This record gives sequence, structure tokens and C-alpha cells, in this order.
Amino acid sequence: MNTLANGNGGGPGPWILFLPLIWAAVVVGVVTVLRRTVWRGRRGPWNPAQRPAADSPLAVLGRRFASGEIDEDEYWRRASVLEERFGRSDR
Repeated sequence: MNTLANGNGGGPGPWILFLPLIWAAVVVGVVTVLRRTVWRGRRGPWNPAQRPAADSPLAVLGRRFASGEIDEDEYWRRASVLEERFGRSDR
């Protein structure tokens, strides 16, 4: 075991070449986890602050449109009225 760690000449041996690969794998792993969790929430339609609540009027209207109860014209007409009253305040 000592021979593998120190090599034949008393130096670090060939295993020292794996350390940069290990660190690169750790950095790539951390960046991937952050991209899929923390950084993703700052932009896009998956941000919970931009998504209407499940029982909000906009969500109910969206479910009715998705189920086929109302057509597209009626959806947009009602959505424009609802967004004026219950819409997002960041617009």
C-alpha cells in the first residue's frame, strides 16, 4: 500500500493525477445541484412567486380552460379581467 501512495522514487506517484479530476467532479456536482434547486427559482415560470395559488381565481380559470369547459376567447377575456383585480403586482 505504501508503494502505491509514494511511488517507486518516494514521490507522490501517479495517483496525484486523480486529484484535479476529483475536484473537477466535485465542482461540477455542486454547480449542477445549485442550478437544479437554488438558481432555478430566480427566473422562469416555475417561480412560486409568479405562479397563482391553487385556489386563486386565475388558477380555477386555467383549470377550466384545460379541461375544455371554456374556449380560448372566453379564457383570455376572463383572464384579462381577473389579472386587473387579482393579478400579479410586479407588472
